[in-house]
Amino acid sequence: MSITARVDDYLNAQDILFNTVQHSHSNSSVGSAIAARIPPMNIAKAVVLEDHEGRHLMAVLPADRKINIHKLEDSLDLTLHLVTEPKLYDMFKDCEQGAVPAVGQAYNMNAIYDEELGRLKDIYLEAGDHETLIHLNREQFDKLMINTMHTNFSNEELH
Repeated sequence: MSITARVDDYLNAQDILFNTVQHSHSNSSVGSAIAARIPPMNIAKAVVLEDHEGRHLMAVLPADRKINIHKLEDSLDLTLHLVTEPKLYDMFKDCEQGAVPAVGQAYNMNAIYDEELGRLKDIYLEAGDHETLIHLNREQFDKLMINTMHTNFSNEELH
C-alpha cells in the first residue's frame, strides 16, 4: 500500500521533505520500530481522542510511551476519551486498520504532540500501512507541527 495519497498530498502541499522506509509487516508502532531497526522512541504514534461534543483530537507521542489522558485533559481543560476502533477505522478508511499516520492536519483534525518528540533528531510516522514509515528530520517535523500545540502528556511504558 505504501504512503496514503491523502498524507502524501498533504506533505507535498506543505513543502515538507520526507522519505519513506520500508520494513517487514508489523502490527504496532513498536513492531514497526523493531522491523525497521529504529528506536521506538523515534516513532511518533497517533492516538485519536474525542471530547463530550464529538470533536476529535489527535495526540502524537513516542511509540515507547503511554498516553496519560488525565494529564492531557488537565492541560487542555477538556474531558477526553479514546475513539472506538470501529469509528477510527471509519475515520481513516484510506489506511490499514491500526496504521494511522500521525498527521492529523491531513484529516482536518486538531492535533497535539508530546514534548518528548521535540527532543529527537529524526522522527518516523506510520504511513497508513503496516510496512512503510515516513521519515522526517527535526526541521521538517517542526514545519509539519508549526501550528500544533505541544505539552508533556505521556508516561514511560512499563515493561
